Amino acid sequence: MINIFRKYNPINTLWLAILLIVLRMGYIWHAPPQVEFAFVEPFARLFTNISYDYIFSPQVNVFIAGVLVLIQAILLNILVNHYNLLGRSTSLPALMYIVICSLFTPFLILSSPLICNFLIIWMLYKLLSLYKGTDAKSTAFDLGMIVALGSLLYLPFIYFFLAIWISLILFKPFNWREWLSGIIGYITVFFFLAVFYYLNDRLSQFYAIWLPLTTRFPDRLNINYYNYLILIPVIIILLLGFLKIRKNFFRGYVQIRKSFQLLFCLFLVAGLSFYVEANFQLSHFLLCAIPAAVFFSYYFLYANIRWFYESLFVLLVMCIIYFQFNTF
Repeated sequence: MINIFRKYNPINTLWLAILLIVLRMGYIWHAPPQVEFAFVEPFARLFTNISYDYIFSPQVNVFIAGVLVLIQAILLNILVNHYNLLGRSTSLPALMYIVICSLFTPFLILSSPLICNFLIIWMLYKLLSLYKGTDAKSTAFDLGMIVALGSLLYLPFIYFFLAIWISLILFKPFNWREWLSGIIGYITVFFFLAVFYYLNDRLSQFYAIWLPLTTRFPDRLNINYYNYLILIPVIIILLLGFLKIRKNFFRGYVQIRKSFQLLFCLFLVAGLSFYVEANFQLSHFLLCAIPAAVFFSYYFLYANIRWFYESLFVLLVMCIIYFQFNTF
């Protein structure tokens, strides 16, 4: 299957849709009676009485989530090919994104991190354009507003503000106006939110929004033991991808090298920001899916031993399906 996706072909979208269905069959088989979906953070619901928690049946929830993942996969593939991050046109980023977004059952349903992945793709378009862009101030302002919107959906997204400054360090010479523009863009969104709280005489609650940011980083994670098993092929592929990137790192263009550095920083920021959410769930790590999909794609695109990389991919897919049908 990897060889089919190594070259870009619009027909591969059909195969992606089929794989998407296959990787969700196990969850549909064991779907619970109700599936919770909190679309935005409680502080952003703005005093409405609308219930955001159980508005879809499990089947509809999984279907909508699958459609969103497919759209995101296509957008990510366009992004990677547009900036030539992998050195050639390929459909692998879309394939890898769909597989990564099927690793755990919390990945298969609608969640705020899944919605935020649209914002990450949007951010990447703007971040990668900074290298050749002339007006970084307006771009940084827009990026600050995007991060603020993401924070309304999912508070840990606030740490993606670091991506703005990291990209400015990587792509542009220091200019304090550009760094300040991102802050102003972020503050603009929350300024209007503060005004709304003030007009409703709830300004004291607005200050409470930021309390989770003071949460202490946890000493350990309580994750089902069996969930670690499916991470074995994931870690192997990631390590092989990093080794491939390291081997070819200085052979690529400067923009490509800096882009991979940015993706690696995004991967770390997304992974380490989980502790902000009081009710931590595995769905948070969907924020890592986009950079991880690029790293996966790099390995599978430049791997040489066909039987090995094809077997590794099949093993990953089989593990996903197995752990969906076995709830232990």
